[in-house]
Amino acid sequence: MAERDDDRVECGDVLPPAVVDCALYEHGRRLPGRTGLEKILQRTDPGGSRFAWIGLYEPTTEQFQRVADAFDLHPLAVEDAVHAHQRPKLERYGDTLFLVLKTIVYCDHEEITSTSEIVDTGEIMVFAGPGFAITVRHGSAPPLDAVRRELEADRHHLGHGPAAVLHAVADMVVDHYLEVADAFQTDVDTLESEVFSLDKPVDPARIYQLKRELMEFKRAVATLAGPLQRLASGTMPDIPADVCAYLRDVADHHQRANEQITGFGELVTGILNASTAQLSVQQNADMRRISAMAALIAVPTMVVGVYGMNFDHMPELTWRYGYPAVLTVIGVVCTLIYRALRRNKWL
Repeated sequence: MAERDDDRVECGDVLPPAVVDCALYEHGRRLPGRTGLEKILQRTDPGGSRFAWIGLYEPTTEQFQRVADAFDLHPLAVEDAVHAHQRPKLERYGDTLFLVLKTIVYCDHEEITSTSEIVDTGEIMVFAGPGFAITVRHGSAPPLDAVRRELEADRHHLGHGPAAVLHAVADMVVDHYLEVADAFQTDVDTLESEVFSLDKPVDPARIYQLKRELMEFKRAVATLAGPLQRLASGTMPDIPADVCAYLRDVADHHQRANEQITGFGELVTGILNASTAQLSVQQNADMRRISAMAALIAVPTMVVGVYGMNFDHMPELTWRYGYPAVLTVIGVVCTLIYRALRRNKWL
């Protein structure tokens, strides 16, 4: 059942453009009422079952600094969260875990061109500490409202606190990887069928653009393997054993996405090589046709060139059948050359 606006705990005194949602949770249930950041800090329970979850989108330094001061976030993590453009990583600053995730959004397009944008990347940063979880989104990172609703519907899982938020966000990001990989499969299959069709050659620039977009996808996905393995290993004291089991499932999904992308890379490389080989074959065939036509033209050119010379002693010039005889010889020789070229598939 949807919650009414007056049932939500809100950070009314934090700059509204950056704060998407914030709430206080206890035993996996969202607490009702409206309050500000200071009151949320007073009501959090770092060592217990109550924690705050604040979600922000592209906050400025001033906007985020207030939250950072309230929860004593490390300055290096604050700088990363504000300026973004980070590689996926997992850092520990005191009692706080800082996870950076690269998000991937598939860009719809009718066909791949040499300038098509197939994927767009964004970032989500997650701070998980005693009594709080803070999520910061940048760029095309998808909203987390659906993740929040799903967690709020699962009170048992949300009862694990900030670690549950960290898992839910990572799970959403990795699931999007799989969705984008499935969409990529269609693009790869389309180009593959075009390359091996006999209609017209495929511009290699289109294949190379697909390869570039795939590399961007791979850079976002592959580097997340290490952080997920660390989270799922059970060596993090902040991550309950139950949440580690869920994180292992996320790591398995991530590995499947990574392997799928690696397979795409090999397939696209093969498609590019096949396209280049087809172009070479086509060029060789064109050169053979040109050479064959030159051979056919060479015979009459040579004969006509001989008789175009102004020699006095050329007896056949006075022969009555000289002209038709020369034409006949030219025709017979050209026919023989043509048949030989056709037999050898040069024409």
